[in-house]
Amino acid sequence: MSDDEREEKELDLTSPEVVTKYKGAAEIVNKALQLVVSECKPKAKIVDLCEKGDAFIKEQTGNMYKNVKKKIERGVAFPTCISVNNTVCHFSPLSSDETVLEEGDMVKIDMGCHIDGFIAVVAHTHVLQGGPVTGRAADVLAAANTAAEVALRLVRPGKKNSDVTEAIQKVAAAYDCKIVEGVLSHQMKQFVIDGNKAVLSVSNPDTRVDDAEFEENEVYSIDIVTSTGEGKPKLLDEKQTTIYKRAVDKSYNLKMKASRFIFSEISQKFPIMPFTARDLEEKRARLGLVECVNHDLLQPYPVLHEKPGDLVAHIKFTVLLMPNGSDRITSHSLQELTPAKTIDDDPEIKTWLALPVKTKKKGGGKKKKGKKSEKEESSQAEPMKENQMLLNLDFSMPRTIWVHC
Repeated sequence: MSDDEREEKELDLTSPEVVTKYKGAAEIVNKALQLVVSECKPKAKIVDLCEKGDAFIKEQTGNMYKNVKKKIERGVAFPTCISVNNTVCHFSPLSSDETVLEEGDMVKIDMGCHIDGFIAVVAHTHVLQGGPVTGRAADVLAAANTAAEVALRLVRPGKKNSDVTEAIQKVAAAYDCKIVEGVLSHQMKQFVIDGNKAVLSVSNPDTRVDDAEFEENEVYSIDIVTSTGEGKPKLLDEKQTTIYKRAVDKSYNLKMKASRFIFSEISQKFPIMPFTARDLEEKRARLGLVECVNHDLLQPYPVLHEKPGDLVAHIKFTVLLMPNGSDRITSHSLQELTPAKTIDDDPEIKTWLALPVKTKKKGGGKKKKGKKSEKEESSQAEPMKENQMLLNLDFSMPRTIWVHC
């Protein structure tokens, strides 16, 4: 085996070091999410929350792998976004923005961390209120959470991406909600946040992805966005876009000096991962970014909106398809929900939720079963009760416009 072949083989989940780096990134991003959720209060400035999330990830990853001979890249894999109510995703404003949270807001937090290019992403929805979440807010959040739980059980070796697309739409419909169009769940690899294998949120003639089958030792970002509205978000203001990713396969001789300056800065600081314009020299950034985007040197992550009055919920998690089953490594527990709609009358959804996340070990001699192992087997085989499903997420620790949440 050549050195290149050996290196390629070591870069998937068969390598314990790779698994450790994924889980290390997950631990940091889970703590960053917990920090941001704790700071989400009425009158808190959204940009301050975004900066706190990113700063925490940079600080924590900066303390790792300091004394190794080979430099290990690490840090923010996706900038912290705080999208409220009918805003679907990617709202991560510039430092001058004065937008604040208000009591009753439905707040969607989205972020990512990487260690040596091994990425863990997470998104969570939190309502700024005391007591249980009720009404349509509870319905849309329950729809997102239940769809995420179903997806976790269907993203497994042997299943197809189309199986997940059909299932999550059915779950959303049970809560009288819609899955938001254009959202993609992606396979992730080292330094690749949006791999070629993808799961479409909603299938229609205008949006297609290649058929794919999940395989052991793959890693996926599972992205669920639900809405009480039509699920067809619109771009209202291009100036709100602040998150971009360099298109490494594109080249163009930029004409403007500001554009060349900004693109050089991007190439040095953010050669692969998505970044926020806040981290650039802001005076030149706005002018220079426009030419870079117009010539496809940068991929923008637009801020999209449903109609005013609609509510949008977002849950995203990272899952490792390990030999012993699916390992969800990012998550955050939900508030108490009291949805008006239920899935009690849908046997197919309940069957999906009854599927085990982990697989039992095959073969081997008889193993003595202590109380703990009996409990574990029971929890893997039994259907998940709806109230458990809604309140306890930490059971596994955790031009068409594409949303790219």
